[in-house]
Amino acid sequence: MKLNLKNKKALVVGLARSGVSAVRLLLREGAKVTVTDTAGKDRLADAISLLKGLNISYELGVHNPETFLRSDLIIISPGVPYKSEYLLKAKEKGIPVISEIELAYDFLKAPVIGITGTNGKSTATTLTGGLIKTYKRNVFVGGNLGTALSDAVLSDKKWDAAVAEISSFQLETIKDFKPMTAVLLNITADHLDRYDSMDEYVWAKARLFENQGKDDFAILNADDSYTSDIIKNIKSDIILFSRLKSVERGVYIKGGDIVSNISGKDEIVIKTDELGIKGVHNIENAMASIAAAQLSGCPVEFMRPALKRFAGLEHRLELVKIIDDVKYINDSKGTNVGAVVKSLEGFSEPVILIAGGLDKRGDFTPLKNLVKEKVKCLILIGKAKDKIADILGDLTDTLFAQSLEDAVNIASHKADRGDVVLLSPACASFDMFKNFEERGRVFKEAVSRLAGSKGQGARVKVGA
Repeated sequence: MKLNLKNKKALVVGLARSGVSAVRLLLREGAKVTVTDTAGKDRLADAISLLKGLNISYELGVHNPETFLRSDLIIISPGVPYKSEYLLKAKEKGIPVISEIELAYDFLKAPVIGITGTNGKSTATTLTGGLIKTYKRNVFVGGNLGTALSDAVLSDKKWDAAVAEISSFQLETIKDFKPMTAVLLNITADHLDRYDSMDEYVWAKARLFENQGKDDFAILNADDSYTSDIIKNIKSDIILFSRLKSVERGVYIKGGDIVSNISGKDEIVIKTDELGIKGVHNIENAMASIAAAQLSGCPVEFMRPALKRFAGLEHRLELVKIIDDVKYINDSKGTNVGAVVKSLEGFSEPVILIAGGLDKRGDFTPLKNLVKEKVKCLILIGKAKDKIADILGDLTDTLFAQSLEDAVNIASHKADRGDVVLLSPACASFDMFKNFEERGRVFKEAVSRLAGSKGQGARVKVGA
C-alpha cells in the first residue's frame, strides 16, 4: 500500500547518492524534508548542489536527537548503522525507520529482480539487466550499483522490469520490500566491523526472501555452505545454480557447458569458455543471471550473444595491461577474503598478489592454501599489512610497500614472463583512498607509468 507522505515530516539520514534520490522522491510526494549528516557542508557540497533550490532543511556536521524524535518517517542511507542510538530511540517511539529501497518499492510498479551476495552483486546485476534487455524494451538497472531505485520511480517511465543490486545494509530495515525474483549469489565473511556475528550478517542477507510468496522466485547458490539453512525458511519457488553438480531445477555445468533446465528440459545456454567474463566466480554470476533472465521470460537463444559480449565491470578482475608478457589485473573491488579466494582460484599462472588496506575484522586464514599454492610473492600495503603478514607471511615471499605505487614497482621487478600481478586487497580502501574505485584508478595509473618507463623495448598490450 502506497505511503501517504503529504505534509509528513520526513528525515533523510545520510546524504549519499541514495539519500539525494530519496529526498527528491519525498518532495515529489509532498513531504516536508529534513536532511541530517555527520559530514559537514564542504564534504557534502556535490550532493547539496544536486538539490539546489529545493525546499529542504539541513542539519549537517552533527545529529540532533530531537529532530529524529519529531519525525513522522526516517529514511536511512546504506552507510548508516541501523543500531544507531538515534534510530533506536526513534523506533521506541514508534517512528518508522526504512531504507531508500523500501521507500522506492512502495511507488515502483515494475516487477523487481533483487540481487544480493557478498561478492559479485554489481556484475550479476549489470549482466542480468543486459540479458533481459535483449528481450524487453525498458529495463531499469541500478540500486546499490550506483543509480538509486528511487530514480526508477522519479523517471516516471513505464518499466518492464527493475534489476536492483541490494546490499545487506539496505535489507536491514525493509518492511514490505518484496522482489518478484530474489537472487543470493554467495555468503562469505564480510562487514564484521558492522555486524556482531556472521549469524547477524547472514540474517541481513536472507531478508531478501522474507516477504516473498509462492508466486515469487528465489535463486540461490547450491555450492554455498549457508544455502541449505536459508532455504528452510523460504516460501517462494526455489531455483538453484551450481558449478559443481547438477540441480533438480536451475542452472548448472555439464561437460563445459552451462545448462538450464528451468523450462523443464535441458537447454545448453553457452560454453563456459565462451563467456566474456573470466574467473570461476564469474561463471557463478553468469549462471545466476541466466536463471533470473529466464524467469523474466527471456529465451535462452537471446542470451548467448550478450553473454559473449559482456566483459565485466571496472575494478573487478579487470585486465589493465600486459607488459613483457606479465598481466596486470585490477581487482580493487576484492574487499573481502571470499572475493580474493574466488579470484585466486581462477588463475593457473603464478600470481604476485598486492593485498592489504583497512581491515574489516576479516579472517585471512582461508587464503592460506591458495597463497601457498599460487602466490609466488605477496606484497602488502595499508593498516592491515602486519595482521596479514602474521597469518600468511611465512607461506611465500612477503614484502611490505609504503604505497600502492610502490607495490606496483616492486611487483614489476619480481615478475617473470607469464606471471600475473593481481591487486585484490581483501580489505576496505578507506585507510589510503576515498573508495575502492580510487584505489583501482591509482593502480591503473601506476601500471601505465610502468609501461611508459619500460620504453619502446617493452611489449605492451592494453586490456580490453
